[in-house]
Amino acid sequence: MITTILRYLIALIFIASGFVKAVDPVGFSFKLEEYFSPGVFNMPFLESFALPLAILVCFVEVVLGLMLLLKFKLRLTLILLIALCVFFGFLTFYSAYFNVVTDCGCFGDALKMTPWQSFWKDIALLIGLLILWVATRKQPETENKNNLRLMILGLGIAITVFYLYSGIRHEPLIDFRAYKIGTNLNAEKKKIAENPSVYKTFYVLKNTKTGEEKKVNQDDYVNDKTFWEEGTPWEIQEDKTTSEITHQGYASEITKLRIEDPQGNDITDTILKAEKAVLVFSYHPKNLTSEEVAQAVKVIQNHPFSYGISTHPDTFPNVPNAMLDGTAIKTIARSNPFVMTLEKGIIKDKKSLQDYLKK
Repeated sequence: MITTILRYLIALIFIASGFVKAVDPVGFSFKLEEYFSPGVFNMPFLESFALPLAILVCFVEVVLGLMLLLKFKLRLTLILLIALCVFFGFLTFYSAYFNVVTDCGCFGDALKMTPWQSFWKDIALLIGLLILWVATRKQPETENKNNLRLMILGLGIAITVFYLYSGIRHEPLIDFRAYKIGTNLNAEKKKIAENPSVYKTFYVLKNTKTGEEKKVNQDDYVNDKTFWEEGTPWEIQEDKTTSEITHQGYASEITKLRIEDPQGNDITDTILKAEKAVLVFSYHPKNLTSEEVAQAVKVIQNHPFSYGISTHPDTFPNVPNAMLDGTAIKTIARSNPFVMTLEKGIIKDKKSLQDYLKK
């Protein structure tokens, strides 16, 4: 009974993890690109394979979760899931220990987890899977109702493939992001302003006489003159200085929304106060074809208040251009290019450029 409950629980976790990423495979590929970047595993040659790998991981998690739930090829399923947990456990431990990835992406945007939280989740799953392996290793494989299990497995695979295809060709059918349709960006910015996160600088000081080291925040450093007065033995270890959060305010990806004109002026509030604003985004402007640029320009020209927003100030010729950090654009848009319609700061519509032109 206990092993059955454990099997159901672990299976549902893998299905949920795979499904929420399958809904938004492009978003998960962005997370893989972060892992492959020079600052983490330094494997930039894999960045071009991020989307196929994202699709594979989502698919494998869902299929293996379903197989475990249905007790289909149980021993093989357990071996593969154990291998998967070991692999992801290594990734999350590395990113947590070296503090190189702040969000593991295990449950997409549906549930944010720090790398340490994800690592211990992987360890818990690994322990659970090992318990199942030990408890079932001598049991014979049960093949009763095999056709029914195959039908359920096939249906699960079909649903997963449908969501994967939709998330790649269009926008995610289920939106877990901060910028989902209906979001009032002005209200979100007000919440952030009323409860901001607070960061402080922390210094590691070393006593040149005793070799002792101590960590102090910026306020304690300033208030205690023994750390900085003339002749003090304490020296700041510059390479160990960090900025750390001391108060977690209202958490939202919208904190990164700062749209600037080509001169560097912040025009975010102007856009959010407009009666209607049509914004065309591109997070990889160099990848746009001349046809896509022409189509985007036509969309911008057809609306009285409209901007082409990218990482460069002159992506869209002869129309108003604005700039936004590429990571922030990826949070808003999964398509390149992408169209978002605002009315007084409320998101009314989000579509890839091609889907927008089909309206």
